[in-house]
Formats: sequence, C-alpha cells, structure tokens
Amino acid sequence: QEEGYELLCPGARQGERRAMLALLLPQLPDDILLLLFAYADAQALGRLSQVCRRFQRLINKDTLWRSIARVSLNTGLTRLGRDSFPQIALKDRVKASRNWKHGRCRQEVPLRWKCNLLPWLQLDQQWLYLSQASDIRAYSLSRNGTGLRRRPIAVYTGHQDDVCRFVLNGSQVVSGGGNGKIIVYDTCSSFCTEYSAHNQEVNCIDSRGHVIVSGSRDKTARIWSLNSNCLGECMHTIRTEDRVWSIAINPTLSSVLTGTACCGHASPLRIWDLQRRCVMEWEEPHDSALYCLQTDGNYMIASGSSHYGVVRLWDRRQSKSLQMFFLSSPNSSPVYCLRFTTSHLYAALANALYTLDFTSSKLWGLPGKEPQTPTVTYPGRCT
Repeated sequence: QEEGYELLCPGARQGERRAMLALLLPQLPDDILLLLFAYADAQALGRLSQVCRRFQRLINKDTLWRSIARVSLNTGLTRLGRDSFPQIALKDRVKASRNWKHGRCRQEVPLRWKCNLLPWLQLDQQWLYLSQASDIRAYSLSRNGTGLRRRPIAVYTGHQDDVCRFVLNGSQVVSGGGNGKIIVYDTCSSFCTEYSAHNQEVNCIDSRGHVIVSGSRDKTARIWSLNSNCLGECMHTIRTEDRVWSIAINPTLSSVLTGTACCGHASPLRIWDLQRRCVMEWEEPHDSALYCLQTDGNYMIASGSSHYGVVRLWDRRQSKSLQMFFLSSPNSSPVYCLRFTTSHLYAALANALYTLDFTSSKLWGLPGKEPQTPTVTYPGRCT
C-alpha cells in the first residue's frame, strides 16, 4: 500500500504516507477520486453517485463516462469521434443506452389521422417534420424531449399530389412529390421554389450544401443546383436500368449513391464496403421487407418492416436482432419511416405517429417503479 501512495505522492515523507493510509474514501482529494472512479463500470458509478453530493458532482463529469459511452448503444458518439448531442450529459445518455439495450421504454401515440397515408418524417433539433398527404407539417418537441406538441407550428403546402420524400438542408425543406415536382421551402420565410423534375413520381431525394439529387420511377437520377443564381437547374441526368428507389449524397459531395429495383432474393439487412463486398449480414426473423433504416453512426441500427409495424434494434457486434417492438398489431401497417435521438424513437405508420420513450426506466438496480413495457403477441404471417 505504501508503494502505491509513493507512486501517487512521490514527494511525501514516510510519516505523511502512513497518515494518508488512514484516510477514508470521502477524504481523498478530487483528482484521486476521479482516478479511482475511472475504473468503475456504469452500474458502480450510478451507485456511487448516491453516496453523497460530492460524489454525485464528480460522477456527473463527462470525462468519467466517455469511455463507457463509446462502447454503448446510441449515445451520440460516432466511430469518427463526433458528438451528435453535446448539450446532453453523457451520464444521461449512458442511462438511456441501457434502456435501448434491454428494451425498456414507454410507448405513446401522439398523432393519429383518419385515412391511411404514406408518411415521411425528419428530425431537426427541437422540431419534427411530418409529411401527411400533400402537406409537410412542423411540430415542436418539448425542451426536455419528453413530448410532442400536437398542434403544428408551420404547414408547408404546394404539392398537388402526395409528398413522397423530403429532406432538411439547413433552413430549407426539399421535397419531392408524386407528380414529379420538387419544391424547396425556406423555413425562415414564406419563400418557396417549385420546378418540374421528373416525368413520374419522385421516389427519393437528398440534399447537401448547394446540391439536390433525386430519383424517380422514370429510371433516372438527376442532380440539381441550389445556388441562388441557378436555382432549379438540372446539372446532370443519370440513366439507370430500373426505377430508382433510394439515393444519397456522399458527405464530401464527391459522389452519389443510388438504389434501384431488382429481382432475386437477398438478405434484408447488409453492410457493404466501398469495394462492393458484403462485410456484415443479418436475417430478418419473419422474412419481412425492410422499409426504412437508421444508424447511430456507431453500433446500433434501427429498422422498420413491412408487417404489423415491427421495429427492430440491431447491434452490429451481435448476429441476431437485439429488441423488437410491435407498434400496429393487430392491424398490419408498414413502418414507412423512423428516426431516433438518444432518448426517443419516432415511427410513422399508415395511420399514426408512434413514439418510444427510453428515458424513464429503472437503470442502476436501485429501488424504483419499473415502467410498463408494451408487450404484444405476434399475430402471425400475412398471406
């Protein structure tokens, strides 16, 4: 023990080192406590934070949680080291991460509509954008992220047909409609620009910087300019062999990726490298088509399937599905789109918007009320 204190306090005399041996844990200086706490896991840190206010203050520091957050699900830390939610304490994100892993959540339905639609949604800070038929509605999320205000704060109109897809690019909402038109809305003003883009419906769209890319059933993908001096000008047209169902711009703006219709059976969920080699593959247990995907940029993938509103969580380090949630049973509806933050998952189905809240479950094994987790019996395959 004296050798250990010699390493921590090399200048201390032998008598001082013996005196330090008699110190209780709360009597140690902050820097020594932080060094000791760094060896504790999440559960131990949670229990230590209940000892006293001083321990709680030290354990709330992000430095203690960063290494734990890097290997946890959906904490906002990407593999490239970027922090997507720096305004939220890492301790709270690790807490919610364990709830994602164990499927502890509270299910709510903040919005319903009477007729079946093909909705799409996007998240931006404290706003949720949801397409309903030919309109795009913006809803305000509460500051603590625990609720959705049911009355929209803005409605973007102009499409004569249903909105198929839309994306957010800074202060702009870029949307593609069923009549082949693209409309760009400015959220800071009432200005919008409309132009004819394709001969058939716009199946997919993406936008970064001053560029828009779109794909259509007319077997073309097109690249458009967002510069004010040539807004709406088609810069390139890419001819494909079949309908374009998905499209994305490389973050460096150096390339465009397209996904087209094809025949033949393939595993629903795969990860490919840039040499077109499959590096990871999972089988969907009920052999349902996957309608949407999102990743946390690290280990977690969320997928929405074509039957009974099934949402699955996947861990890239495991070979099987991590968690499964039924959102629309017994009435079957695909999950047309899903988005998530570190605390909530939002899923748009044919007739409702569902939310899963992962913030309020018991975490550290301390006394508390266990929340009600939705459990639904799988109704069977649709034939």
